[in-house]
Amino acid sequence: MRNKRDVHMTKETILANAKIILPDVVIPGSVVLRDGVIADIAEGTALPKGAIDCEGRTLAPGLVELHTDNLERHMKPRPKVDWPHRAAIIAHDRELAGTGITTVFDAIRVGSIVSDDGRKRYGKYARDMADEILMMRDSGALAISHHIHLRAEICSETLEEELAEFGPDDKVGIVSLMDHTPGQRQFRDVQKFEDYVCGKNGLPREDFGDYVTFLHGLQERLGAKHEAAAVAAAAHYGAALASHDDTTAEQVATSHGHGVRLAEFPTTREAAEACHAQEIATIMGAPNLVRGGSHSGNVAAKELAELDLLDILSSDYVPAALLLGAVQLGELWGDMARGLATVTRTPAHHVGLTDRGEIALGMRADLIEFEVMKDAPILRSVYAMGKRVA
Repeated sequence: MRNKRDVHMTKETILANAKIILPDVVIPGSVVLRDGVIADIAEGTALPKGAIDCEGRTLAPGLVELHTDNLERHMKPRPKVDWPHRAAIIAHDRELAGTGITTVFDAIRVGSIVSDDGRKRYGKYARDMADEILMMRDSGALAISHHIHLRAEICSETLEEELAEFGPDDKVGIVSLMDHTPGQRQFRDVQKFEDYVCGKNGLPREDFGDYVTFLHGLQERLGAKHEAAAVAAAAHYGAALASHDDTTAEQVATSHGHGVRLAEFPTTREAAEACHAQEIATIMGAPNLVRGGSHSGNVAAKELAELDLLDILSSDYVPAALLLGAVQLGELWGDMARGLATVTRTPAHHVGLTDRGEIALGMRADLIEFEVMKDAPILRSVYAMGKRVA
């Protein structure tokens, strides 16, 4: 009798009788998942022995999320409530799996305000949180594939020292340049900024003016220095560099000069057009698309989609919006493969993940099975490296 260690156990799943989203076309067929990769694709409605019958539902690649603040929501479920990090990571991981996301770049803020003991203060957490994510990922505790996205807050006090805590060994995937100084970019409308910080962070309205003055002072004193440090850090890590909330063609030109490859949430048509002229991929929020407009009063994602200026969707603050938004784009464009590409192949390509984002031989067996009921996609199953996770 052979030793059990010598017996190679092949793990195989066959998903059949499905509508398969291939890179450029949708076909009826079946997909074989074997040992974590896609081993075979066959066209037709046959149901092989032992196959799972998808009953005509859609099979698409697992969703790839480049920018989500969802982890922070689990870290702070209420103002002044700090949830244990590992519990927050697990809850975040399982929630994303349940919405069809199989690869996520967890957005973690770097850059804090530590000099003030009052309401302006927000502390450092990035290094500790990244350590927890990487440890849990490497131990196999997480259901989906997690990567690090550092959100570099330009208008802060500690950005340089926090960036220095990371290096190439951390395999940071994305560094984004965040400048939330009121009066420009996302918060050109200062009233909307007041509503945001006073509503979300509990800042008294009577203290808002002092807070704005404080932030403007930080930007004037440290903004240029911090931006240069973040650009250099991305190059040091080998990470993709992203801009955030570009508003003008001039800002896009600056981003291009820094080597930016991704533009997160351009706020105007002008900026989106400038990004495409510079071959910078535009990322728009799926909640913006689903709601029919930006909650900050900026350009609508649907408008950019109609102008062929939208490349990638991000769930931003609503994980379930990613699949819903992609399906809506597929319907808007009359091309479901193109709509799904904004949340699969295109984001994977722009961050150098060449092993996922498509249903193709040899690719990671990350897939989702869903159907559309009226205007809402309903997930039936989610597979990450061939293992069902939702």
